Amino acid sequence: MAEPSDAWWRSGVLYQIYPLSFADSNADGFGDLAGIAAHLDHLAWLGVDGIWLSPVTVSPNDDWGYDVADYCAVQPEMGTLADLDALIAAADARGIRVLLDFVPNHTSDRHPWFVDSRSSRSAEHRDWYVWADPKPDGSPPNNWLSSFGGPAWKLDPATNQMYMFNHLSSQPDLNWWNEDVRAEFDRIIRFWFDRGVAGFRIDVCNLIIKDAELRDNPPATADDELGEQVIGQRVVYNGNRPEVHDVIRHWRTIADAYDAPRILVGETPVAQGDALARFYGDDDELHLAFNFPFIESPLTVDALRPIVEEIEANLPADAWPAWTGSNHDMARLASRWAGDDPRTIRAALLMLLTLRGTPVLYQGDEIGLGDVAVPHELMRDPLGVRYWPHYAGRDACRTPMQWRHADNGGFTDPGVTPWLPLGDTAACNVEAQRADPDSILTFTHDLIAFRAASPDVRSGGYATAPAPPGAWAWRRGEGTVVVVNFSDDPVDVDTPAGRIAFATDRRRVGEPVTASAPVLVPPWHGVVIEH
Repeated sequence: MAEPSDAWWRSGVLYQIYPLSFADSNADGFGDLAGIAAHLDHLAWLGVDGIWLSPVTVSPNDDWGYDVADYCAVQPEMGTLADLDALIAAADARGIRVLLDFVPNHTSDRHPWFVDSRSSRSAEHRDWYVWADPKPDGSPPNNWLSSFGGPAWKLDPATNQMYMFNHLSSQPDLNWWNEDVRAEFDRIIRFWFDRGVAGFRIDVCNLIIKDAELRDNPPATADDELGEQVIGQRVVYNGNRPEVHDVIRHWRTIADAYDAPRILVGETPVAQGDALARFYGDDDELHLAFNFPFIESPLTVDALRPIVEEIEANLPADAWPAWTGSNHDMARLASRWAGDDPRTIRAALLMLLTLRGTPVLYQGDEIGLGDVAVPHELMRDPLGVRYWPHYAGRDACRTPMQWRHADNGGFTDPGVTPWLPLGDTAACNVEAQRADPDSILTFTHDLIAFRAASPDVRSGGYATAPAPPGAWAWRRGEGTVVVVNFSDDPVDVDTPAGRIAFATDRRRVGEPVTASAPVLVPPWHGVVIEH
């Protein structure tokens, strides 16, 4: 089903919310749905068109929501189904759609399905999960490894078989060859779509199908890239199976059947542009697929431009990219890309919001919020706890939103201990930046408004334009050129005649551009020229 070129998710901006860290309405130290609802006016003012909520369903929180124990109920510390319905309605009144995180690859080991599955080999839900006999010597059925470390199999003494998991051992993987599993998830999808959810971000959607023969993965090679290998193995049989596309195509038929078609956004950690393009299908699979080589790359022209050019060359004609610089699993762009330098943050945001595709901001990006160091004794992420001090985990990018300069930053009441510590609220908070015309927040707001007002930037094509070393220039549509200088030296760039319509240095807006004189772009600055 072809989507119109002005579909809201193509022309708009998405914003990821990590609910536990957005706003705490009841002073228990954890963010909740009512806290999100109380800050919808901020998101409406910012200009976002949709919000993606990291998991809000019931979970024992071994992996903070990504271990689901009930797919159709809300985690009590976050609220109720009525609270979620109210949030969807309040967001809709402001022109904001709500997407939910959808975790179909695995459940919690405390989900009733798995509790039943492990009760006996003849249990009703036994074949809902991936079970196999150990080898005669007691070792796992094959060589698959968990992305969190160690074998991807655990012996269950009650039935003397092993179950498979791609992440934590408390996150058993579902068996998507089972038609009952597929039918149950159809019901879950419709349950949420019927409640007004505008779509899903699908967790690790490339891993859902496992090899039916449980064959060993081959060893990784020196040429393997992100998404192709895990801990020395090529992910060939415990993920990245071609049959996954059949599942996604089926989900797309469900999404398209609604009067206002729902959207499917995929977490797609694959390497090459052609592999990513396959998740779009023939406009019958995902609407948007996250580009992991992009977010994993340093903020340099030589790293980022080839990725954009590759995806532009490989995507089907009607497909639309998605770009993000931060999320709940990655260091925030302000720290990872920009070293917490305000001018570099602006340059990165200008790039994200003017490339062809849908930009996805992560909460705090709009104020340049960087990572916050979390001491070992306060860590919540199971990866940080397991691998500290060699790896500090993902807590640093999950710390609470900083709304104002106050005890707990307006995230929760003064005196309450937040679930993760905050950073320096004096240096970075929404309230102060909202009042500052030169702040990163004001810049982001104005950039989103500029994007919304520019047909070229919203929906025009992409073409690389000439630029000196260290700078990246591209055309959008027929009448717009973007130039970003990702270097420590000023550059002169030849462009068509016109005017500077937007710039990281706001004083340059309106400045005329002539074809006979190059445009000077200072280090770590950018300009958008309309001609």
